[in-house]
Amino acid sequence: MRLRNRLRAVAIGGLALLSGATALPGSATAATDRADRPSGGGLSAVIRYTEYGIPHITARDYAGLGFGNGWAQAADQVCVLADGFVTLRGERSRYFGPGAAPDGSLSSATSNLSSDLFFRSVNNSRTVERLLAQPAPAGPSHQAKELMRGWAAGYNAWLRQHRTDDPACRGAAWVRPVTATEVARLGYAVVTLGGQGGLTDQITAARPPGTTDRPAATADPAGAARAFFARDGADLGSNAVAFSGAVTASRRGLLLGNPHYPWHGGRRFWQSQLTIPGELDVAGGALLGSPIVDVGHNGRVAWSHTVSTGVPISLYELKTAPDDPRSYLVDGKPERMTERKVTVPVRGKDGHLGTVSRSLWWTRYGPVVNGLGDDLTLPWTRNTVYVLNDPNAAQLRFMDTELGFARARDTAGIERALRRTQGTPWVNTIAADADGHSLYTQSQVLPRITDALAGRCSTALGRTTYPATGLAVLDGSRSGCRPGRDADALQPGIFGPSAMPTLRDAPYAENSNNSPWLANADHPLTGYPKVFGDIATPRGLRTRGAVEDVSAMAGRGKLTVADLQRQQFTNRAPAGALAAEDTARACDRLPGGRATGSAGKAVDISAACPVLAHWDRTVNTGSKGALLFDRFWRHLGKPKWRVPFSAASPVTTPRSLDTGTPRFTRALADAVAELRGAGIALDAPLGEHQFVVRNGKHIPVPGGADALGIWNVVAGNWAPAQGGYHEISSGSSYIQAVGFNGGSCPTARTLLTYSQSANPNSPHYSDQTELFSQGRMVTERFCERDILASPRLRVERVSES
Repeated sequence: MRLRNRLRAVAIGGLALLSGATALPGSATAATDRADRPSGGGLSAVIRYTEYGIPHITARDYAGLGFGNGWAQAADQVCVLADGFVTLRGERSRYFGPGAAPDGSLSSATSNLSSDLFFRSVNNSRTVERLLAQPAPAGPSHQAKELMRGWAAGYNAWLRQHRTDDPACRGAAWVRPVTATEVARLGYAVVTLGGQGGLTDQITAARPPGTTDRPAATADPAGAARAFFARDGADLGSNAVAFSGAVTASRRGLLLGNPHYPWHGGRRFWQSQLTIPGELDVAGGALLGSPIVDVGHNGRVAWSHTVSTGVPISLYELKTAPDDPRSYLVDGKPERMTERKVTVPVRGKDGHLGTVSRSLWWTRYGPVVNGLGDDLTLPWTRNTVYVLNDPNAAQLRFMDTELGFARARDTAGIERALRRTQGTPWVNTIAADADGHSLYTQSQVLPRITDALAGRCSTALGRTTYPATGLAVLDGSRSGCRPGRDADALQPGIFGPSAMPTLRDAPYAENSNNSPWLANADHPLTGYPKVFGDIATPRGLRTRGAVEDVSAMAGRGKLTVADLQRQQFTNRAPAGALAAEDTARACDRLPGGRATGSAGKAVDISAACPVLAHWDRTVNTGSKGALLFDRFWRHLGKPKWRVPFSAASPVTTPRSLDTGTPRFTRALADAVAELRGAGIALDAPLGEHQFVVRNGKHIPVPGGADALGIWNVVAGNWAPAQGGYHEISSGSSYIQAVGFNGGSCPTARTLLTYSQSANPNSPHYSDQTELFSQGRMVTERFCERDILASPRLRVERVSES
């Protein structure tokens, strides 16, 4: 008890010092516009750790807050962060070889060489430096720059004062200090993931043609584009729902946020509370390297993001100039492309360091690309070239958007922040506040592709892809085919805030990575251009299940935070509710209890029928039959339904599984044979075969695949020889259930599914993962009295000196 009181005294004393330092002379707090200004050795912060290693960081100003944040992130995740900065510097080939693959956190590059070529091109062009130099609100605010400056100083100070025991980078030469510009580059890489970062290989591989034209090889461009933008099964997804006070017990808002993100690498979330006394107080999750909370809450409003259906890019089809494929025509006049020559240091197999040089090609619209993903080839010929328009590549405002959220007092304040900063790149925003308001809005940076523009300017390819997916392919040879500028837009060529699909104060507002149409099934959103998403089309099973669940919750009313937690861990499988009974009955009817699998062999499937019939239709760790149905559903692929989709009943159609097809019996036989071949019982509890191993401990994992419609998505790596889904690659990450009770302390339950640290030597390597296994969450400590009451309170005053 005496030690606890001493810790509290240290904490209170540190806070008093910080609070007393907030009123400094102007000369002491004035900042230069240079993002990499040395900090002068004067930055400091107080970090108070509570249960599960959650830091509550307090500082006197934004630079100090960034300092404490950078320090604490380095303490937990230095190897993951350092690996990301190697990527951003274009040095992966130097340290890890050119042929190995990055972890995919910061781009879609499939090799280190492609990654290095891309990021060195960005760095050599000083794109981020130019964006940093733009005055706010077009560019980052002074506070955002101070956060980045402080974060770099905090990260560097931790490196100077500590040696990591994480085996992933212990003693590695590539763990080096960073600059504030590199912190900004990390943010830039994240906002361009839906555009240039998602087409890295296609940018770095584009080459001027030789003497022979190469015809396009894609037979189904609409299908290829649809596959490229598909959200089902992607490693970036999410659910979120906001309930208005009309259906809550407190008459105040409630928010449940459930982002689905990678469990490994640089796109992990990290949890904290950030406080500048009298200025800022926000808690939540941030992507590693972010100096501010990305999804979270303050004392008055909570918000989360979901990956949207808005297509954040467009393509231009250009006519090359006669006899010069490196030039293109606009209104009949040739324009020379910009050649970006890039040289990358490369370590050979013999260990010697050499170099590889390539040229990347840019136009007035953006970079030349040779395709869209792997399935849609767009060859650069002597007559035609395709280029990418990515408006997010011309903005660095997302941090200011999140800062605006952190300072908002209600959902109206969230909307004001979105209008003022216009920085959300590829996500929706869902929010609820203490006054009982709810909000859904697809406010994001989108190319200003109206249906009229697409109709007037689409090329033959665009006339196929735009109606199918919202991807515009425009005629770049006509200057009149460039997107115009909305009067309320901060940058040319994007939609302004007034164009964004928005739903205010509905009893519930929900999104599970489908379009805005059914954010509330009783109040459909319509009237937006195709580039935002579709209308009156089939919804994914996760959206259908989510709308069923949250509309039923709203119908019951008197909702509390406990109801949100129950929804997170209900683990209901909508696919099972739709198809398990039909599957079990059809299984029983198969002659002799046998079915022929893909290998042409008959399989005795009779034992599977009662397992499917008695399965509880959940993916809890103890569910028997969940694994069997999961494997059957994956083998089945896209199901065939007897009752087709109806826009009049979008949540309940299509339905009634067609079990009379050879594909159905083949999938059932394959699933049974697969499990038996791996020695896995057909009725084995899910948690015995969906798990992670942390420091030798087997931790069962609940949840299931997106294809099953599960709210609590987890994507496992299927390796039957290793026991089933032996590791989780992505899924539920930073979960928050937040409510308001009329006081200054919100009621919040949180969970970081993979825990705070990737370091196996950390006490916070798997502690929250064990909570996730048990369907439990952390009672958040937001207010001062709760922080000081923590039995695990640990206080650090950190500084540069």
